[in-house]
Amino acid sequence: MTNKVHILLVDDEASLREPLADYLIKQGYKVQQASDASVARSLLNAYDFDIILLDIMMPGEDGLSLCRFVTDKTDVPVIFISAKTEETERIIGLELGADDYITKPFSPRELVARIKVVLRRAEKGGAKQLGSSGGAYQFSGWTLQCDKRSLFDADGVNISLSTGEYQMLLALVSRAGKILNRDQLLDITQGREAHAFDRAVDNQISRLRRKIESDPKNPEIIKTVWGGGYVLAGEVKSL
Repeated sequence: MTNKVHILLVDDEASLREPLADYLIKQGYKVQQASDASVARSLLNAYDFDIILLDIMMPGEDGLSLCRFVTDKTDVPVIFISAKTEETERIIGLELGADDYITKPFSPRELVARIKVVLRRAEKGGAKQLGSSGGAYQFSGWTLQCDKRSLFDADGVNISLSTGEYQMLLALVSRAGKILNRDQLLDITQGREAHAFDRAVDNQISRLRRKIESDPKNPEIIKTVWGGGYVLAGEVKSL
């Protein structure tokens, strides 16, 4: 598999980026290097990548902003590689749709192992593949169109969804009436388990409620089951 995998490595620190790129190439991967987000965007326009390794702290546009762009526009998995160890930064990155997070300094062998895990998840039809085969769901006056990964209101107006929001909504809509706890939702949407104090699911749900509920503080569509998780209430029609 590795001889087919094309990696975009984005890090402004050449002393880390270049040796890591050499190591990955020796492991059979194809690697393009970017020293900042601007170069990365140019490479994203020029090549098809299988996975992105992305630093957070860079001059100009930071990695979080670039991750948001990538996950909104593509299905390419993202692994953050960062010196930042604060839990908040890790959670923000995962909320934006990143698939994993590794802290500098790290073992290149560990990174390769994580790359393989993330790519296996994608191949098995995990978070990045949900709804890719097409079809649509209607619920509570909304239409979720899977082939376009888009949400439309009753008047046909397209409501913007991030990749993470789309994945979370699809997980709930396609399992309407079933209570899903945080671990289940993270496994379905990101292929991982919840960490201690992980608020990724709750934050995604809050953002979805602000977009689809008439009163987000008293939700009627995505309901909280105390001690259990979340459930999409009401009738859902599969189109």
